[in-house]
Amino acid sequence: MPNSGPLAPAPALFTDRYELTMVAAALADGTAGRDCVFEVFARRLPHGRRYGVVAGTGRLLEALPHFRFGDVELASLREQGLTDQRLLDWLADFRFTGDIDGYAEGDLYFPGSPVLTVRAPFAEGVLLETLALSVLNHDSAIASAATRMVAAACERPCIEMGSRRTHEEAAVAAARAAYLVGFASTSNLEAGRRYGVPTTGTSAHAFTLLHDDEKAAFRAQVATLGRGTTLLVDTYDVDQGIRNAVEVAGPELGGIRLDSGDLPTLATHARELLDSLGATKTRIVVTSDLDEYAIAGLMAAPVDRYGVGTSLVTGSGAPTMGMVYKLVERDGVPVAKKSEGKHSVGGRKHAVRRHAPDGTATAEVVSSAPITPRDGDRDLVVPLVRAGAASSDATPAEALAQARAHHERARTALPPEGWALSRGEPALETVSA
Repeated sequence: MPNSGPLAPAPALFTDRYELTMVAAALADGTAGRDCVFEVFARRLPHGRRYGVVAGTGRLLEALPHFRFGDVELASLREQGLTDQRLLDWLADFRFTGDIDGYAEGDLYFPGSPVLTVRAPFAEGVLLETLALSVLNHDSAIASAATRMVAAACERPCIEMGSRRTHEEAAVAAARAAYLVGFASTSNLEAGRRYGVPTTGTSAHAFTLLHDDEKAAFRAQVATLGRGTTLLVDTYDVDQGIRNAVEVAGPELGGIRLDSGDLPTLATHARELLDSLGATKTRIVVTSDLDEYAIAGLMAAPVDRYGVGTSLVTGSGAPTMGMVYKLVERDGVPVAKKSEGKHSVGGRKHAVRRHAPDGTATAEVVSSAPITPRDGDRDLVVPLVRAGAASSDATPAEALAQARAHHERARTALPPEGWALSRGEPALETVSA
């Protein structure tokens, strides 16, 4: 049964010190209780990207009830020089009591989209900045990269296997974000436990090297996992590896994995050899630093599944989304930053996505004033938290399943240019009502 809550450490200290110094100063001058609205948005997409994917909202909502300053956290603050007693007393009693709205997890976003809106007293709202941005920026970057890989794979399953290339908690989040946008499974067992993501895995080259010969390794794996397993055939010689695999498992062998070399050529040759040996239904799985471009390059090759790791969980494959958390309203009055190149638009935003009669999305409409609805409009901002409590009682696994389904619907509505892997302008223009 999937776990009903996160097991990660309490997130209160996963924050920047300046959030607490602002709270201390606001408590001192009486502004801490001012009614404020903060918004999370990205000024631009990574260079050449056509759209972004909102991911991490579910993880943020899981973490919110655990954002507490207990004795251990308060003692740590004192050790770090935060000794203002008024601040420490306030933190000891802290519970988020505000409201949060935002785009449904799995939805697409564009420059200026108000993906998260926090309304709360200033001190409560500002305290969530680091948590919200660290979760949303990371997960949205992974999801936005992964959805391109899913599109390039054209319904051939993708397997997330980047755990060994990133931080242990980031690995769980990455597996979740990849599954959200259509990956079929992950190698990460904790993602399976927390979120119900299907897990998969067979063996590495080390298992083959452990044995006196390749056939012995294959026999051991088949004896344990059955003929439906996937055998890694390129430890030594690919041709001989395939012959050994079919000899040991028979034509009912589930799959072979290729992890190096000229993958398009190897896959084509492997398919021919497997077919000649009677293993016509044996799948070919390819791995080895795949990204969306490599996957697209394998489209004509007889590949059945793709394993993706490094390029998904590292910055080169999943560039930062650059989301920011800005105060846009104070006591009902719009406020805005005017710095050149980093300006913001004051006032709480409304957002709808316009669609043509055939259901294709045509524009992202964002406005500080209510938007007059038209036929085909879809409201993008939905309630997430009310008076500090989540609006949904879905389990983490249920919430992820809902986000996965929502993403599929949103992505299906993209105009044709939105699916292109080549660099270009955002698929939808963000306009004001």
